[in-house]
Amino acid sequence: MSNQSMSLTPMPALPDPRADRMSLIVFSGTVDKLLAASILASGAAMMGMEVELFLTNWGLMAFRQGDYRENMRVSADFADYGPMLVQNLRGPNAPSWMNNLRQAKDIGDVKIFACGMTMEMFGLTKDALEPIVDEVVGVAGFVERAKDSKIALFL
Repeated sequence: MSNQSMSLTPMPALPDPRADRMSLIVFSGTVDKLLAASILASGAAMMGMEVELFLTNWGLMAFRQGDYRENMRVSADFADYGPMLVQNLRGPNAPSWMNNLRQAKDIGDVKIFACGMTMEMFGLTKDALEPIVDEVVGVAGFVERAKDSKIALFL
């Protein structure tokens, strides 16, 4: 039998077993990265995806009560753009990463988790965080859910 007489029929695609979920690990507490995380969360929520943010290290510290009002830190990689960003963020039509996250929660299924180990390390309680944070979880619990997400990002 020659190769020319064999007909290959493509296998049907298997459905994607992963959940229609985006998992974001928010490690940075700088406004440029927090703004990016909030825009991604809002966009995914508008598309009907579940969204989970896992706040750890400096990302968690940015969620302390009132910190978002004063936080104008910019990533060191782009420090030369810092003054321009800060000026734009203080403008009348400036986006607020915290407001973006609040709107994302209003739009869809958005959950915000604080890392339990980071909470312990910094001596924080859930009451010290903004009420937008849903609960404190361990890394294993978050990773268990994130491994089944279609999208997982580290910011």
